[in-house]
Amino acid sequence: MTKIFVYEYLTGGGIDPALAGAGSLADLSALIVEGRVMRDALVADLRELDGVQVTFASSRFETVDPALAHCRAAPGESMTAFVARVAREHDYAWIIAPECDGLLLHLYDAVGTARWLGCAKEAIRAASSKSVTAACLAAHGIATTPALEPGQADARSERHPSAGRWVVKPDDGAGGLDTFVFDRFADACAEYDARAAAGRNPVLQEWVDGEPLSLSLICHEDRAELISINRQQIGLSGGDASGPQPRIVEFDGVMVNQIDRLGDQGRVLGDLAQRVYAALPGLRGFAGIDVVWHPERGPVVIEVNPRLTVAYAGLSASLGGNLARALLAAHGARIDRSAAARPHGSETACGARP
Repeated sequence: MTKIFVYEYLTGGGIDPALAGAGSLADLSALIVEGRVMRDALVADLRELDGVQVTFASSRFETVDPALAHCRAAPGESMTAFVARVAREHDYAWIIAPECDGLLLHLYDAVGTARWLGCAKEAIRAASSKSVTAACLAAHGIATTPALEPGQADARSERHPSAGRWVVKPDDGAGGLDTFVFDRFADACAEYDARAAAGRNPVLQEWVDGEPLSLSLICHEDRAELISINRQQIGLSGGDASGPQPRIVEFDGVMVNQIDRLGDQGRVLGDLAQRVYAALPGLRGFAGIDVVWHPERGPVVIEVNPRLTVAYAGLSASLGGNLARALLAAHGARIDRSAAARPHGSETACGARP
């Protein structure tokens, strides 16, 4: 029996003030619904596989069906210590976490390469920074949104006086959190400067008009497989073009399998997926690419997600078969079917201390 530990940061105790480190807990807590959707879909898929015993992390804020094997961090145990301890009790660990504050990288180190199901460290490091991702993709001739300093952006604005809106967001943000859109360049610069002065590591980019899409990939050792082209439901709230108040980016979900991969647009996006895979070494297993299809420029890459995205749940339900099985195969994970009996669920199934 192959034992797999699933840890989703938000539902697994990562936003518990008693255990989590300093950070934007209130902001990250806004993503907890998406986190639970991803975790539950992945756990359900893994439970369907012969030869796999799956245990997932929960927290004191959640009541879990006792039939499901789960565990929680001990009182006072940090998230990285908890993940490291439980990962050692399993053959593999499947971690879902935002890139904010280096979280995904820290959890990679806690698990270790041998047990890690996910992208390699070099891909996580590059994709965790929007500015690094943009520079890397641009160096490979991929249309993207470069990160600009206010001085650079000012020169760009002078060359293109018809340029539209500007975005200020965290360089390592996730889920559109803390992402502001300004109609006036000076207001965007003021927000950028304020965040930089506070040590918040912002990024300033041009806003790209067009249709927001996402690409879902299964990344193998030697190739990427585009499995779905999704439409993202993204809106802007608040703000006024006549004043300095920003519009706030709101993510309202994703609709999977919206564009035919064999059609003209699909083939262009399929080629883009392969080029991004080649430009960011170490993408492995599930990865997502956020794209805006500009009416004149075509697809412009906004960011790359080196982990499961919320699209996973919809894909698992719509594609048929078992997406987790395909991802385990992409990782080359060994499934031991020598013992078929499934354990009864319990909170101590992964060694949680009382």
